[in-house]
Amino acid sequence: MSSPAEFYKSLPPISKAYGTACLLLTTACQLGLCHPVHIALLYEPLIFHFQVWRLITNFLFLGKFSINFGIRLLMIARYGVQLENGPFQRRTADFLWMMIFGAFTLLVLSAIPFFSSPFLGISLVFMLLYVWSREFPDANINIYGLVTLKAFYLPWAMLCLDVIFGSSIMPDLLGIIAGHLYYFLTVLHPLATGKNFLKTPMWVHKLVTRWRIGVPPINRAQPDRSSGVAFRGRSYRVGG
Repeated sequence: MSSPAEFYKSLPPISKAYGTACLLLTTACQLGLCHPVHIALLYEPLIFHFQVWRLITNFLFLGKFSINFGIRLLMIARYGVQLENGPFQRRTADFLWMMIFGAFTLLVLSAIPFFSSPFLGISLVFMLLYVWSREFPDANINIYGLVTLKAFYLPWAMLCLDVIFGSSIMPDLLGIIAGHLYYFLTVLHPLATGKNFLKTPMWVHKLVTRWRIGVPPINRAQPDRSSGVAFRGRSYRVGG
């Protein structure tokens, strides 16, 4: 059994970096080293005081230390890692582009008053969950030892649990919208038309290569992701 240090070292780069940044920034807020209002997506200081860091930092705050915070971190460690090690293996640039596209989509949605949210980290994590559920639709998921269902329905089950526990469903809905838009543009639409309008830009490939992030791809050709069942039949458990 590997030690925590070995497990952390084995994590793929993008999921590891995002999860670590979320943990560090949330811890800093918990310890009073910074206040959430200084990292939130607030448009007045963003526009009039050029506090552009808010476009990034709002994705790194997952709420105060709580069970929900722990669940979000576990979702990154499980679903983000399985995506990066599975369908996106040797495709670090594509995984990074998915995260960038998801963040941009959420920023655009948040500019709509109905969807406005000062923190979009939970939504970005939920987007990872949604994409994972589409890549592994037939995986069996056990939720808190109470019910077993197919992974395809997991995002909606988690949304229902948030409703039951009194949490806002808006972050989950935003994540589902962003995740479905990404999956539609990269999988469903290309399958129907043969055209992919959301190919990973060359600057993302160059960024990954320059910083030597992840394992270099064998070739530039993208694998067939139409089936979305890289680990069909594997069972997973949610909530212990």
